Amino acid sequence: MKSRPTPLGEAVTRWLQAAGLARRVDLARVVDDWAGAVGPQIAAVTRAESVNADGTLWVRVASSAWASELSLMTPRILATLNQGRRVPLKEIRWLTGLPAREPRQEG
Repeated sequence: MKSRPTPLGEAVTRWLQAAGLARRVDLARVVDDWAGAVGPQIAAVTRAESVNADGTLWVRVASSAWASELSLMTPRILATLNQGRRVPLKEIRWLTGLPAREPRQEG
């Protein structure tokens, strides 16, 4: 009896789990989800840069005033980001000073 081919998404998921990378991929997904999770006002003055294996998210902030304001909002932002996540973030580190935006590529 022939077995059916395994769907690619399922095969990749199994491989990530077997390689011990599923947790890291789940954590890294928050960088892409940042703007949608925090809303347009906060997204306009911040940029999620990376997340480490310990669950610390590093976010660039436009100014120290915004960094102070956002540090007070950290528990609420973490709760929003962790909704529905298998691997929760533990903390957010706010870094002052946004780098120049990358030029938009056309084509």
